[in-house]
Amino acid sequence: MIREIRYMTPEDTGKVSALLAECFTHPWSEDSVKAMFSEKGYVSLIACAQDEIVGYIGMKCVFDEADITNVAVLPSFRRHGIGDMLLNKLLLCAKEKQLQHIFLEVRMTNRPAVCLYEKAGFCEIGKRKNYYTEPKEDALIMQWVNHE
Repeated sequence: MIREIRYMTPEDTGKVSALLAECFTHPWSEDSVKAMFSEKGYVSLIACAQDEIVGYIGMKCVFDEADITNVAVLPSFRRHGIGDMLLNKLLLCAKEKQLQHIFLEVRMTNRPAVCLYEKAGFCEIGKRKNYYTEPKEDALIMQWVNHE
């Protein structure tokens, strides 16, 4: 099914933008996705099946910390371990970069995502009231700590 997980390139921008538009109510614009290549600190990975980009994960690194910006898997490819593969590869990148902490926000009701993050070693450290819109919802703030 998944042919490879690799770093995103500028040529992938249009397909990643389309993926984000399919997965999110308020996706990043194509210009925002493209801007990651001109700003320092972004790490973006994609999962490919044949010639299709079916998954994306990204983080923004600052000093020894990072924030996960987006995790998206096409609906027809969910529940096949793609999010797990993307997250594990991202955490390997984080260790290589000697990052000490990674933070993220996730909808409180998104149990599959919360379970994915907990399985990878993220812990809940707080909440953000009304962080999400359409529908309005609180976010869990989660943190991963590099123990190496």
